Amino acid sequence: MVARSTAPVKPARRASDQVEAAALAIRAQLTRDGWDAGPLSVADKMRQMGMVPPSRATLARIFSRNGVVKPEPTKRPRASYVRFRYPDPNGCWQLDGFEYTLDSGITRCILQVEDDHSRVVLASHVAPAETSDAAIAVTAEAIRRHGVPVMFLTDNGLAFNQSRRGKTSEFEAWLVRQGVTPICGRPGKPTTQGKNERLHQTLQRFLDANRPIMTTKRLIKLVNDFEDYYNRQRTHQALEPGQTPEQAYRAKAKARPAPPPPARTLKRQPVQPGAIPVSDTPGAPAWADRTADTQGNVNICHTRIRVGKHLAGRTFHILYDDNTIEVFDTDGASLGQTPRPPIPDTGLQPYLTLQPPTPNETQPSTNP
Repeated sequence: MVARSTAPVKPARRASDQVEAAALAIRAQLTRDGWDAGPLSVADKMRQMGMVPPSRATLARIFSRNGVVKPEPTKRPRASYVRFRYPDPNGCWQLDGFEYTLDSGITRCILQVEDDHSRVVLASHVAPAETSDAAIAVTAEAIRRHGVPVMFLTDNGLAFNQSRRGKTSEFEAWLVRQGVTPICGRPGKPTTQGKNERLHQTLQRFLDANRPIMTTKRLIKLVNDFEDYYNRQRTHQALEPGQTPEQAYRAKAKARPAPPPPARTLKRQPVQPGAIPVSDTPGAPAWADRTADTQGNVNICHTRIRVGKHLAGRTFHILYDDNTIEVFDTDGASLGQTPRPPIPDTGLQPYLTLQPPTPNETQPSTNP
């Protein structure tokens, strides 16, 4: 007599053979197409196909059991990451470029402008090299499509931002003429531009999956195809569940940019104490330069802000609107912000201290 098995008819945490086969097939197809093929990406694709996917953990076990992924037990857990993004679309854009070698041997530079809030690709451009002219071309196209941002983040490449070298690049000057505040990451801190770096990893994987690429014309077509799929069809794991970058971009009102300065002005000009925002639009953001006094205070908007006695004599760039005052150093790094108080009837200046900026997405940072 053989003992009857006590194993459950439907084992817990075990997907059916049909679901497992479908998950493996979808993962293989995503990999061939050059897209991310992790458990969350596969689950999202299964939902798009009208299927009910198993949990992320179950999909991970399926892939591991079938040998299609390499287990990484020491990898940093996803829950440990602290994400940071600007609260509104157009609050800050990022730009970066990377070189890509075609199968014909020629090299081209691919530049992409990305919205920090929604991860949407605002514009892409294929150029012979990373130059200020190429940066202006791709940013002008992004502005034509989506309006003007408040801030613009780049690295310290010569074509983008030379403020840390005591100079102004052609691209920075052009941004200021549009009413945009250029900012840059600290040297040796690529995670400040981490969103754009991660975007380019995804693009490079997609391009490699579609080789051979012999001509610039084919490269441009593939970059445009990528932009369309990435923005409108592929949900992004850093956004709300099931949300594409374009949906996230359209879900909120855009941040209001500062008004452009006069056409002849290429650099920030000091504003006299007590001056009102240079704008015909009530509540529109504006900027001004202030120098800290001997006690480490700066005065703006009828308000005295303490930045620290150790910073006495330093000049600061200040962005302000009807509700908020934010202080930046000359490198473009945010030192903090504070709510803007009403003008008191007594004529005395309110005395405020700065609230430290929010940490960056992957590590603490003073960059905005």
